[in-house]
Amino acid sequence: MTARLSTDTRMSPSWFKPTPDSLWNRFRERPRLRVASLVNLVWAVYVFGDVIFANELGPWWGLATGLSFPIFLLLYAAAYTRPLRHVSWYAGGVALLAYATLHFNHSAGGTYVIYACAMLGFEGAPKKCIAGMVAVIGGFVGVAYFLMGWPIPVIATLSFIALSVGTINVVYRFNAQRDVELKLSHDEVRRLAATAERERIGRDLHDLLGHTLSLITLKLELSRRLFDRDADAARREIEEAEQVARHALAEVRSAVTGIRASGVVAELASARLLLNTSMIDFVYRADVPELPPRVDNELALVLREAVTNIHRHAGASFAEVTVSMDDRACTMTIVDNGRGFAGSEGNGICGMRERVRALGGTLAFASDAAKGTVVNIQVPLLPADRRPALSDIRADKGLPVSGDNRLAS
Repeated sequence: MTARLSTDTRMSPSWFKPTPDSLWNRFRERPRLRVASLVNLVWAVYVFGDVIFANELGPWWGLATGLSFPIFLLLYAAAYTRPLRHVSWYAGGVALLAYATLHFNHSAGGTYVIYACAMLGFEGAPKKCIAGMVAVIGGFVGVAYFLMGWPIPVIATLSFIALSVGTINVVYRFNAQRDVELKLSHDEVRRLAATAERERIGRDLHDLLGHTLSLITLKLELSRRLFDRDADAARREIEEAEQVARHALAEVRSAVTGIRASGVVAELASARLLLNTSMIDFVYRADVPELPPRVDNELALVLREAVTNIHRHAGASFAEVTVSMDDRACTMTIVDNGRGFAGSEGNGICGMRERVRALGGTLAFASDAAKGTVVNIQVPLLPADRRPALSDIRADKGLPVSGDNRLAS
């Protein structure tokens, strides 16, 4: 018996601890919404509205208010901290509290009805939420009109407010869910793009190395058999195997360069997904030039930071990116029509400058409150950035062009 009592004592405080599936924990990554849930209690001041609006307070006003208000606060807290699937029960409790209090404290009864409808918007399908609100408002209308004889305009006004507040909660909740789904969709697109890139790399490496490695294996086996009988022939086979290996190495380097050169292109596609979900029209040219690897990787990160700034801070409705390259330099321009740039530069912009400076380039801002922001980046190209064609590599090595299988002879 003692053990059971001690267990119940330990469980009692835990009832007030937010459960993992509570609305409070759902706002774990969004602390502003937690603060908003507490600020919403400000409207509970209307529970004491009869002190100002009523001509006189009834003899039971103080008792009804003193008993109902703590119960309301407990039910409101439970709606946020207990499992979200039970929120309709707490809303129903607040509604019953409203009906019971309506005769003694008119303001408290009306306020509790509004809070009950607001709580019903926390969980469930829209039809279920609206049906619950209509039921709560129907009970309020029955008590206020048929039992207490309230004027119809007052009843209609309170009913409209309660239904509007509850509906706004439903709309806000489903908009938040759509935002989460869009983010998940964005992440899924990134994952699928990465998976497709890995598959492409696998296919390219198989096409490049499968036949070549088989040929090297055959030549090395042949040279081993000829080693004791014909040393010259074995040496020729080993030399040819070495030549084939160098040819394969050149092709692998070329393929890797092509893989790395997709950084800015992939980042532009990702930027379109991000900005379009924020209702920002994003434009860029599809024929982006193939950039040198050292430039491509860094410019992709700079572009990502710039797009993030547009998404979070610019308040823009349009953005455009252009990328061009000639024999001397690579240029990237990022334009938006947002509120412009003001104040000191944050860590993001400082990071952009450092990346461009590491490439030996320049980054310039042109910002106007009425015209938005223009970011211009110029990176000079080095002689090593001009990648020779694969045919030139093979010619330098004295190898046949790609697709010629005469290496096997």
